[in-house]
Amino acid sequence: MNWQRKLAAGDVVLLDGGTGSELRRRGVPMSAAAWSGLAAHTHPEVLLRIHRDYIDAGADVIVANTFGCSRFVLEAAGFGERFEAINRRAVELAIEARRLSGKHSDAVAVAGSLSNLPPNMDVRQHPPPHRAATDLNEQAQLLAAAGVDIIALEMMQDTRHAALAMAAALATGLPVWLGVSARLRAPTRLTSFDFPHIDFADVLDALIPMRPDVVNVMHTELDAVAAAIDAVGERFAGPIGAYPEVPYQTTPIWRNDPAGTADEFAAQAEDWIAHGARLVGGCCGTTPRHIAALHNALRRVAHRSP
Repeated sequence: MNWQRKLAAGDVVLLDGGTGSELRRRGVPMSAAAWSGLAAHTHPEVLLRIHRDYIDAGADVIVANTFGCSRFVLEAAGFGERFEAINRRAVELAIEARRLSGKHSDAVAVAGSLSNLPPNMDVRQHPPPHRAATDLNEQAQLLAAAGVDIIALEMMQDTRHAALAMAAALATGLPVWLGVSARLRAPTRLTSFDFPHIDFADVLDALIPMRPDVVNVMHTELDAVAAAIDAVGERFAGPIGAYPEVPYQTTPIWRNDPAGTADEFAAQAEDWIAHGARLVGGCCGTTPRHIAALHNALRRVAHRSP
């Protein structure tokens, strides 16, 4: 596929930006239990437009809105009986956006997002390991059957639950992108994004030996991205990506311009590339404007070998 050819040629692959935060910015309410996971059911036309906007901005890969769509999360949101329909519809919308853009599957890849997000974002509500493994395997296989090109593991932040998600993704036989999230707690200390007691290095040491195809530093604050890329590079010889978050509002009412300008964001991407990133994009808070700015910036960047 195009993203694989680009990596082989030493070029930079452009990813899309935030989906959940962009849905919210466009007025779609989030679910307390499932974040943006219900959008394919409740607001498909908005989700389709977002995917299309990211493709038009230049993205080589778009991520289907399945981050909050495991069966145990949808059951907590009251939509367990629609598990298969919601996941299939989310993938269909991404594929339809690609078709409407005039791009073929070889030009723009669709990734299926797989997470170990607990219901209500409350770690006390994680299901027992055997239930989590069953549900994650079910979702990964469904995403593969629905037509995704990649399984993108997102916000892998621990060693226990994340390993279950990694095993489920690998079982599909599709390329697996491991997405890890870090936070800089002190000038030289990286931890898991949400868990200050878990060292980022421990997450990497547990998951990288499972042999993902790509490791992405994602949903990470901007000040931690370069150090996180370096930490990955010390352990992983394959392609490394960066799609961090930017400051964004958590209230339902958004300003016209999210915090941080797109051009400033794109300028920082040059530093990620200097540290070894070969895939770049955005997570929460980033918009199609950020991806368009990245697209323009990549034309100016001298590509370096890892």
